[in-house]
Amino acid sequence: MSGTTQTKKEPERGASTSPVVLELRDLHVFYGAIEALKGVNLTVRRGEVVALLGANGAGKSTTLRTASGMIAPRAGQVLLHGERVDGIKSHDLVRFGIGHVPEGRGVFPRMTVRENLQMGAYRFRSVDKEDMDRVFTLFPRLGERKSQLGGTLSGGEQQMLAIGRALMGKPEILLLDEPSMGLAPLIVQQIFEIIKEINEQGTTVLLVEQNASQALRMADRGYVLETGSVAMEGGAAELLSDPRVRAAYLGEGAA
Repeated sequence: MSGTTQTKKEPERGASTSPVVLELRDLHVFYGAIEALKGVNLTVRRGEVVALLGANGAGKSTTLRTASGMIAPRAGQVLLHGERVDGIKSHDLVRFGIGHVPEGRGVFPRMTVRENLQMGAYRFRSVDKEDMDRVFTLFPRLGERKSQLGGTLSGGEQQMLAIGRALMGKPEILLLDEPSMGLAPLIVQQIFEIIKEINEQGTTVLLVEQNASQALRMADRGYVLETGSVAMEGGAAELLSDPRVRAAYLGEGAA
């Protein structure tokens, strides 16, 4: 797959003229001698949902880990609001307004739901009750299980907890890595509805997701990674209708 789909935002979505929150410039990332990202360029504007698609091993998770400071690029830049932040450790980068929900959820299994959420607010002197109430409103199931150990929750509940914990850090931009992985279809639908609500409440979202159809139906724009490089980018509706995307990620025959 090659080429670039040009995008023109619909006026009602209105994010194309919004300030850039996150920008990745010519990122090159290595694991030993293996180059995982080969000059990735990507922007996310305030208020957008941007989907990052690609096959396993394309570099999607590496892109998020680099953006959130978990991996340092060998070359290139990570910018937040135009200021370079590559080289800043992930636990410090949270203070700049990035929340990252990694693949695999990573909840603390021997802590309660409430304690897990409190850990998400570690950068503040005290836990904001309004933030806790917001999480329990978004995820009523967590409110019902706030004294339950994280490790005893179902997969869907753990995903809710991981997202809720990230929200406790008051992120301006939320990086979500495969939030639907391993979940039943009904739970996937609930998770996507909540992600949409989080975005509508003002949080910008960069979403890595194998469910390309679901992701693009929610997103404003999208990027397609292939073997560490951006192969396509454009408006979500345009990508969703592109025969190359439909063949590669929606299981349809190429036109």
